[in-house]
Amino acid sequence: MKLKVYADRMSQPCRAILIFCKVNRIDFEEVRIDLTKRQQLSPEFKAVNPMGKVPAIVDGRFQLFESHAILIYLACAFPGIADHWYPNDLSKRGKIHSVLDWHHSNLRRGAGIINSPFLLNTVLGPALGIKPNPQEAAGAEKLLLSSLWKIESFWLKGNGKFLLGSSQPSIADLSLVCEIMQLEILDDRERNRILGSYKKVQQWIENTKNATRPHFDDVHTILFKAKARLQKPPSGRTINEASKKGALHSKM
Repeated sequence: MKLKVYADRMSQPCRAILIFCKVNRIDFEEVRIDLTKRQQLSPEFKAVNPMGKVPAIVDGRFQLFESHAILIYLACAFPGIADHWYPNDLSKRGKIHSVLDWHHSNLRRGAGIINSPFLLNTVLGPALGIKPNPQEAAGAEKLLLSSLWKIESFWLKGNGKFLLGSSQPSIADLSLVCEIMQLEILDDRERNRILGSYKKVQQWIENTKNATRPHFDDVHTILFKAKARLQKPPSGRTINEASKKGALHSKM
């Protein structure tokens, strides 16, 4: 049976899974789970992932959730996957696992949408009818900037183009870059304020994009469309103006 990937492309871990499958020519069916309609909480989807979160996969009788676990499984279960994604060398694997574990408790908490106060209290809050909390936004931004600095100064140390000094991308590169891409929904000035000081991070993002094109761009199209909607509400007012006139109600 064909692999099924349950995903919403607005979710950064889902995008990493989809890009990995496309780049590596894995035959799969993408099953859209619309988070704005709370489809992740439906009985049908909870039969796949009782936690009610995307992404999740079904491969024959095997079901799996959590994006990092899925990436590792795909890299091992399907033939012909290049070794650089998840090396056979156990020492290199261990290093990749250290990046992935660090990601969940640092960068993801800073850059994510659902579990990060930063985006919810800046560009997304007014659009979703959530009153911004400047204190939460400041705390989340501090964690985000700290995470970017650690990527710049530690995870990207050496002369390699990718994390851990590698000359080719791993599943860790794909996972972390998809996370940072969530910042694309900010306006350009705000995004540059956040990322502008991290030149190595910016180059690494471009390297990862180049290594996975055209699939990287295709899977991220939804993000740029969302940015356009957020920057220009239907009324024609800016997000800030709209928030002053009255909050929009969230579908989430």
